[in-house]
Amino acid sequence: MKTTLEIVRDKALLLWGKENILNESITVSAGPLTVKEAIGSPEENDFPIQQGKEKLMEAMFRGERGQAFTDNYGNYTGTLSDVAALTLDNNFNRAVFVATLNAVSRSLGLAKGTIHCKDCGPKECSKTIFDHIKKNYGQCRITIIGFQPALAEVLNRETEVRLIDLDPDNIGQTKRGVLVEGGEATAEAIDWCDLLLVTGTTLANSSIDQFLTEKPVLFYGTTISGGAALMGWDRFCPQSA
Repeated sequence: MKTTLEIVRDKALLLWGKENILNESITVSAGPLTVKEAIGSPEENDFPIQQGKEKLMEAMFRGERGQAFTDNYGNYTGTLSDVAALTLDNNFNRAVFVATLNAVSRSLGLAKGTIHCKDCGPKECSKTIFDHIKKNYGQCRITIIGFQPALAEVLNRETEVRLIDLDPDNIGQTKRGVLVEGGEATAEAIDWCDLLLVTGTTLANSSIDQFLTEKPVLFYGTTISGGAALMGWDRFCPQSA
């Protein structure tokens, strides 16, 4: 059975073939951004990228940019055919593909918000998340997948939340008023909630499949911009560029 990421790649291949860009000599490059280049200088200092746990890979395609968070970063240059042929068995290759998908989807007018917000963006984003959820999903219990400090803090003030994260430095700690649980609590936390609020990074690290259940899912972040556009997934990322 194919993984969700493989299904996304199949859809991307069909799209790129239809647009006749697989056969063009187009170079796509991706490289790690510094913290300041990625998110500027937000008031808070507990975002994963600020702790050196993740970096943003950035792909450039026909002058358009697409990004993806990853913990396995570096530089890559190749054609779209080369990217499509990458094995999706490690986080570096997956991040190259996802960042490329985001840049190409933006270039084709299919995806918006492929560039991470900066400075006050995360805080401004958090101000509207609860109203967005209440309007579209009703009053509900939320399991957050991935530690996004501003979102966790705001939602914890408004409703019941659980937070799952895989960073061992976070697990067992109370962050922004929320107890951070580890991966072993994932299944229980999914059963418990009415809505899953899932970081788009799960597409790049290939953990997304476990969150695509019968429960409603709202993805957040720029990493999943192209994938969400192709798959019709709900996504919240109002401050992205």
